[in-house]
Amino acid sequence: MNQATQLPASERQRCEVWTRVMGYHRPVAAFNPGKQSEHRERTHFTEQAAGLAR
Repeated sequence: MNQATQLPASERQRCEVWTRVMGYHRPVAAFNPGKQSEHRERTHFTEQAAGLAR
């Protein structure tokens, strides 16, 4: 069950990342280069870091 599966490059596909911007969701790939750079620099919220994990 814990075995890692390695797919050949021909069977792999890119993961599309979406983010919420101004109240709606949008793919990061649709951002201009400056906005993509800003997205990479963001600190993402985690429950554990916020002290909310049980």
